Amino acid sequence: MPISFSCPHCGHATQVADQYAGQTGPCVSCGGQVTIPLPGGKPSGSPPPQTSGTSNSAGAIIVVVAVLGITVVCGGIMAALLLPAVQAAREAARRESCQNNLKQIALAMHNYHDTYKTFPPAFIPDENGEPMRSWRASILPFVEQMALYDRYDFHERWDAPENEFAIGIAIPSYKCPSDPSSAGAPTDTSYVLVTGLDTIFEVGKQARIAAIIDGTSNTILAVEIHNSGINWSEPRDLDIEAFVAMFGPGGTGQASSPHPGGLNVVLADGSVQFLSFNISQQDARALATSAGKERIGAF
Repeated sequence: MPISFSCPHCGHATQVADQYAGQTGPCVSCGGQVTIPLPGGKPSGSPPPQTSGTSNSAGAIIVVVAVLGITVVCGGIMAALLLPAVQAAREAARRESCQNNLKQIALAMHNYHDTYKTFPPAFIPDENGEPMRSWRASILPFVEQMALYDRYDFHERWDAPENEFAIGIAIPSYKCPSDPSSAGAPTDTSYVLVTGLDTIFEVGKQARIAAIIDGTSNTILAVEIHNSGINWSEPRDLDIEAFVAMFGPGGTGQASSPHPGGLNVVLADGSVQFLSFNISQQDARALATSAGKERIGAF
């Protein structure tokens, strides 16, 4: 069957036998080189149409971009959903670390009691009755700080030049990792005694276990507060009235604790409890006193 075609140079139309399909030769009219098309009008050796491939490639690119976009969006949503859980897990770990610190302090206090037959007083006074140093300095050998204890001058005030080096030393077991002051003042302590009338550490009384009439499991030994502004060697703690005011409706506790909803306390038996700010001020006072014979509700 003859093949009809036109010269691409001069437009001259002609026909040739199909046996010449795909061959190249001069146009009879202008002499330009012409390739005889295949039956159906497709030139021999011509590349396949690109339109479909281009479309497919573009489509593939669009699909990939769409998938990546979905992945990014989903990843952002997942991160937003997981962030509170991650933060809660971190806070739980910090709270547990804080509780371990209080356990170490309680153990140190009990070892001190075994050695001296009394807990250390909240502070050691000078000849004028003024506080010289904190109980935290007294228990240094029992919190693995014997070298610091040996260098500390117990004949001088905590802030005397002789003890200036100690003020700049951070003791890990005296600091809660959740305390926001950790970065700014790492030598400040997060742990204080509750002092005042009828507490274990009432001024002028020896702090003996035998004097805890309410029972060691019902009486607070030490508590945590944040942003205390108290250097660990400074003889300053928390008065019972300030402690009681932290609890109940309108209490000041939320501003005094690094943990949401309450604070860690260690009881005189060495057990650590998380004390909710929702307990009554009556129960808070009962826990802080050692010989009041009060009935204590759940906490």
